[in-house]
Amino acid sequence: MFLGKVIGTVWATRKDEELVGMKFQIVKHVALDYTLKESFVVAVDTVQAGVGDVVLVCSGSSARLTAQTKNKPVDAVIMAVVDKLDIPD
Repeated sequence: MFLGKVIGTVWATRKDEELVGMKFQIVKHVALDYTLKESFVVAVDTVQAGVGDVVLVCSGSSARLTAQTKNKPVDAVIMAVVDKLDIPD
């Protein structure tokens, strides 16, 4: 899992039948101080995240374990919108 920030949406009118109805978001990796890194992924959004939201993303085979992505051809899924990071000193 990693923390990311939603920076945009991918629109794909033609796609695999298994992906119809899914929303794709562009997510940049973020550091613990919320600074953006260069790397990004396109992830299926299962929690109604929006541009600017900090999110928790799961990737790899675990991304296919949510109710919406079960056995679908996805490699990354947004599974939570982060409200706050609590990092003790």
